[in-house]
Amino acid sequence: MRQTNLSQTTAATRRLRYGLFAIAIVAVTAAILFAMGRNPICPCGTVKLWWGVVNSPENSQHLSDWYSASHLIHGFLFFGIAWLVFRRWSFGARLVAALLVECAWEIVENTPAVIQHYRETTISLDYAGDSIINSLSDVGFMALGFYLASRLPVWVTVIVAIALELFVGSVIRDNLTLNVLMLLWPIEAVKTWQAAA
Repeated sequence: MRQTNLSQTTAATRRLRYGLFAIAIVAVTAAILFAMGRNPICPCGTVKLWWGVVNSPENSQHLSDWYSASHLIHGFLFFGIAWLVFRRWSFGARLVAALLVECAWEIVENTPAVIQHYRETTISLDYAGDSIINSLSDVGFMALGFYLASRLPVWVTVIVAIALELFVGSVIRDNLTLNVLMLLWPIEAVKTWQAAA
């Protein structure tokens, strides 16, 4: 009985520790983004649950947008990679590692060099970076994707990811796959096709 109580206490302490690490990572990310001069919320002065107009100054400024699906898929991918590479780690440790990667990306994505690269190589001609609330929401979507991937069968996760990519790609002519392609290896024909939307 005592051994069971001790193991339950140890597990609870470990979960609390990972939860505090997660909160600290997100808080530090917000502080860094603020120090970089990112707007806490949309310069329009409001916080909206959803913003669906891609080519507008309010894109990537609110709680969710078409690119939220990409961050959900980040969570799927990070869970799969963490399961393969860090299989012996607990769920909490793997989630903390995923948060570190996602938060690092949110910081890098909002540097002047990457913002300028987006403008030059993608359809995001007016892209000015994310608001802090949008970046933190993106991190939340990644964490949700990570959690869902831990609970859903692999085949369901794969089908959801493909469906999201196809749906978002058909609606806005952009998605995670096209975003990565255009950032790493810009193709003028793809940019022309995207601009025609």
